[in-house]
Amino acid sequence: MGHDHQHGSGALRAGARYQRRLALTFVLIGVFFVVEVVGGLWTNSLALLSDAGHMFTDVLGLGMALAAVQVASRAEERGTDVSRTFGLYRLEILAAFVNALLLFAVALWVVVEAVLRLDDPPEVDTGPMLVVASLGLGVNLVAFLLLREGARESLNVEGAYLEVLSDTLGSVAVLMAGGLIAATGWGWVDPAFGAAIGLFILPRTVGLGRRAGRILIQAAPPDIDVDAVRADLAGIEGIVDVHDLHVWTLTSGMDVASAHLMTRVGVDHHGVLDQARTLLAERHGIDHATVQVEPDDHKGCHEVDW
Repeated sequence: MGHDHQHGSGALRAGARYQRRLALTFVLIGVFFVVEVVGGLWTNSLALLSDAGHMFTDVLGLGMALAAVQVASRAEERGTDVSRTFGLYRLEILAAFVNALLLFAVALWVVVEAVLRLDDPPEVDTGPMLVVASLGLGVNLVAFLLLREGARESLNVEGAYLEVLSDTLGSVAVLMAGGLIAATGWGWVDPAFGAAIGLFILPRTVGLGRRAGRILIQAAPPDIDVDAVRADLAGIEGIVDVHDLHVWTLTSGMDVASAHLMTRVGVDHHGVLDQARTLLAERHGIDHATVQVEPDDHKGCHEVDW
């Protein structure tokens, strides 16, 4: 028949490509989290403690992100559990969703605590506060650079990146707050800056959670027009109907599709299949597609009603 349909393993998942950077970031943030907690309690600074709170979610979030990548990769290598037909790739998206929830909770707590402290701000020891914040900024900048590239490709890495970004900005805010308090003695600056950090992070965590949620409910990727996919497939010569079309994201960087293509009797099914797979890959960026080709005198397919 002259047609060879290959199903290669493809490139590494986006999350797996940045596993080492995630691990290094996890170690850096984990070590400095302890330093910042001690510094926040010592100086009685809410801004510093709020930054430590974000670092705590970083440690948890990065740990979950890293574990999700490792578990999914090991399952991919072993390939022995036939009950997991899609492997464990979706764990990375679940980790991103949980990270968003953690960040939202911590940011909300900081805002509430800041409001409570505004009426009676405690005295803050600005010397150690500035030293710890300076060290934190350095650690966060290194982590920020490690994850910036991967955040464009993986929701899982993006969740970790947003946490590090929030801590980077938090360190800057703590430095500014410490400088102002040292220069003016204004105690309200510390809770005000703490609240500003929380308010900056809240909408970003909502966005991350929404994107992860779309994948978890298997909605079509926002950059893929399903109607256009259907119309393009219907335009292939010999196809008379396109139905049971589904497009979804398995994990970051892995968009997949399935479809039934009905053809006129006598049409070369191999040729139709090749054209459909090429079209999906080149026009819509869908490299993994399961396509069923059937003649128009075939009965029974439309009996599926969901």
